Amino acid sequence: QVQLVESGGGSVQPGGSLRLSCVASRTTTCMGWFRQAPGKEREGVATIYTTVGITKYADSVKGRFTISQDNAENTAYLQMNSLKPEDTAMYYCAADSSACRFGDWSSPGHYTYWGQGTQVTISS
Repeated sequence: QVQLVESGGGSVQPGGSLRLSCVASRTTTCMGWFRQAPGKEREGVATIYTTVGITKYADSVKGRFTISQDNAENTAYLQMNSLKPEDTAMYYCAADSSACRFGDWSSPGHYTYWGQGTQVTISS
């Protein structure tokens, strides 16, 4: 079992920044960030292959979001810049042993462990 705890959500104006954190109870190979807006399906935002630091992003966030890790602290971060109203959603941290390495990294069904989520609201 892996427990994941997210933090860092909040409300900012368009163009602002936020950094989300996800602390895992133990080391995992893949850590990812997903988001779900009301009435929409959960979608992959970014993932990191923690062993080698390989990252992948959804097209909608490339150039604006950065996923990173602190392996010593079993923590993944999501730095979000140039935020837009359409980034408003509940953001979830996910972990798995292989989801970021094979197949569709952005499919929620490929991840085994999930956090409770942290709300991000972008509004003027």
